[in-house]
Parts: sequence; structure tokens; C-alpha cells
Amino acid sequence: MTASAPATSRPISRLRSIVSGSIGNLVEWYDWYAYSAFALYFAPVFFPKGSPTAQLLNTAAIFAVGFLMRPLGAWLLGAYADRHGRRAALLLSVRLMAGGSLLIAATPGYARIGVAAPALLLLARLVQGISVGGEYGTSATYLSEMAGARHRGFWSSFQYLTLMGGQLLALVVQLGLQRLLTPAELGDWGWRVPFVIGAVAAMGALYLRTHMGETAAFEQHQLGVLSADAEGEGPAPSRGQMHLLRQHPRAVLTVVGLTMGGTLAFYTFTTYAQKFLVNTAGFSKEQATLISFGVMAVALLFQPLMGAISDKVGRRPVLIMFGLGATLGTVPLLRLLAHTHDAWAAAGLLIAALFVVSGYTSISAVVKAELFPTSIRALGVGLPFALTVAIFGGTAEYVALLAKNQGVEEWFYWYVTGCAFLSLLVYWRMGDTRDAGMMDD
Repeated sequence: MTASAPATSRPISRLRSIVSGSIGNLVEWYDWYAYSAFALYFAPVFFPKGSPTAQLLNTAAIFAVGFLMRPLGAWLLGAYADRHGRRAALLLSVRLMAGGSLLIAATPGYARIGVAAPALLLLARLVQGISVGGEYGTSATYLSEMAGARHRGFWSSFQYLTLMGGQLLALVVQLGLQRLLTPAELGDWGWRVPFVIGAVAAMGALYLRTHMGETAAFEQHQLGVLSADAEGEGPAPSRGQMHLLRQHPRAVLTVVGLTMGGTLAFYTFTTYAQKFLVNTAGFSKEQATLISFGVMAVALLFQPLMGAISDKVGRRPVLIMFGLGATLGTVPLLRLLAHTHDAWAAAGLLIAALFVVSGYTSISAVVKAELFPTSIRALGVGLPFALTVAIFGGTAEYVALLAKNQGVEEWFYWYVTGCAFLSLLVYWRMGDTRDAGMMDD
């Protein structure tokens, strides 16, 4: 078992651990999103020459495959976190992310090593998929357990704030490189720089996480497990965490339902939006990057705001706000965005979209954490979430680009709308986890 820091209970120590965990989360998601931010530049490097849309389809396919590893990461690291501690699992996830980033940065292109180039790119994304799959459930659990009951929605919103902050940081690096390097230099070697930065930053995050405290909830649970083992009452090792998870089918299905529409809408209006602005609306790559940067900077502010609102009015009303907005607004908003040629108008539309989406993103972590007891929380949050994201979020870009390539782009708009509606039904029927959740205080 990995040695852990003492449980954290004092307000200052608790805040320090939340900040350290959040910064580590930001770095992990920067590494993950750097792939999407720079795909426009490295797609021709890793794949044979063809149409830009076809090359983007190849990179989007690998992006989606990386998502398929997230359930495995959620299972492995979630079970590890529930057995050995949230802190130990977070340390392992950041090591894996650093390794994946270094591999992408160092891999030669298709012109030099042929099919080995996309194969190594795929391997790197598989490793990063395992990392980020374990990161979500464990960090969501860590932040939710570390926060006090009164402000749990607010502090847990930092999970998605730093997730989006990682994407924003990737855009900052992209903007900087676009100003420092020519398009030819970016396409030749400049796209490797962000992955080197990510690997180095991950080492810094690793240092911060070694000084985080373990959550009091986990430490108290461990004391109970040790007492039960001493009396011969512990769970059979062969059954373990998955056996415990099967005892909460309603909570698992609730995670799937509330995630489906939220993750698809999130990836539509963040990672895919940049490509949509270029391929559909007709903006340049540089304009699309600037718009995405401004939009994400504003959208960050929505997370703690909505999280704090959920502490006052409950989680369910905030989720219903997202479900209604996404169901009614996705098709008209994307239609407007497709025919918008003014950068300010495009930014305004995307900000409006992400304000609605923040009704899901801001409290996604805390709602899921409040559905499960301490003994199975990291796995319960992470595994069904990762499976759902792999199916709906990870394939968002690929489905959207495929629809565009087939000349039926609006089908994707209705696909997002349908998934949002199904999630809305779940929000409407579920109880409010703020008042009836399973989080120990």
C-alpha cells in the first residue's frame, strides 16, 4: 500500500489540499486537451495525405479510442482509490499522463516511420485514457469528500473548473505558438512543444500531490475496514469493489442518465466547437482559437457560481435548467453559429451555450459523489461516468465530422438534442442529492 499523508480536517489544510488537487487536475486535463487543440496541425504529420476532413477524422477516431480506455482507467484507479486512498490513485494517474505526453512529443511522423507513427500516437492516447479515466472519479471523490457540507457544491465545482481550465491553458499555449511560429513551423515541429510542456507540468503536479492530505472520510472508512478484518468480517478479496458496486444499481444508472446529455453537450460546445468554427462557419484556425479562448475564459466563471447556487437551492433545479436549455436550444443555436461570420457573435452564442451546460458541469462531480457510500465512491463515480463519456462524449467529434462528411450535418444537432432530453427525464425523476445523498460529513 502506498503511504498516505494524514487525513485533513482543519480548514486551512483542507483548502490547501483542495487547491493542490485542483492544480493537479488542471494539468492532467491540459495534457488531455492539448491533443484536440493541436490536432489541426499534427493530423498531416501522423497520417497519409488526404482531405483535411479525412485527416481530422483519423485524429478524432484516435481521440475517441482514447476515451474507450477511460472505463478501464476508472475501474482500475477507482478500485485502487477505494482500497488504498484517493491520494495514492491521484499520484498514479498523473504519472501515467506525463508518460503519454512525452510519447506524443517524441514520436516521429508518418513520413519517417510509416504506420508506426499513428500506432505510437494511439498507444500514447490509450495510456492517457487510462490516466484521465481514473482521474475524474478519484478527483471528483477527493474534492467532494474534502469539502464541507455547507459549501460542497461550490468546492466540487473546481473539478470542472480545472477541467475547463486545462482546455483553456492548452488554448493559451496554442495562441502563443501561433504568434511565435509560422504555420509551417507549427505543422512541422511546433505542435510538439505543448506536449513537452504538459509532461513537465505533470511532474510539478506530482510534487504537489505528494503533499496533499488524505480525506477524513476515507481514513474513517479504513479504520472500520481494519476493525472488520480483525474480527473476520471483511469482504472476500475475490469479490472486492465490483461486488460492492453491483449493490447500487439505481445509483449507477442515475450516473449514466445524468451524464449522457451533459457530456455530449460539453464536448460539442468545447472541443468540437473549434473545428466547427473552421470547417462549418468558415473562420480561420487563428480566429477559431481566439474565439474558443475567450469563450472558455468566461465559461470558467460559471462553474463556482452554479456550484454555489446548488448549495442554496439544491442540485436538481440546476440540472433541470441545463436539461431544458440544451433540449430547446441546441438546434437553433448551432444553426445560427453555422451561418455566423462575426467573431463576437460566434463567441456570444458559445458563451450562452456553455452557460446552459454549466448547469451540468458545475455540479456533475458532487451529484455523483453524493450517490455512493465512501466504500465504493471513487469507483461508483468513475466507472459508469467513464463508460457513458466513452460512448457519447468521446465520439462527439467523430459523429459530428462524419455527419458533415456525409452531407447531413444537422443530424448531429438533433442527436445532441435527443440525448439532452433523455438526461432531462432523469433529472426530473431523481431526488435531490444535496438533501438525501450518502456523503458523510
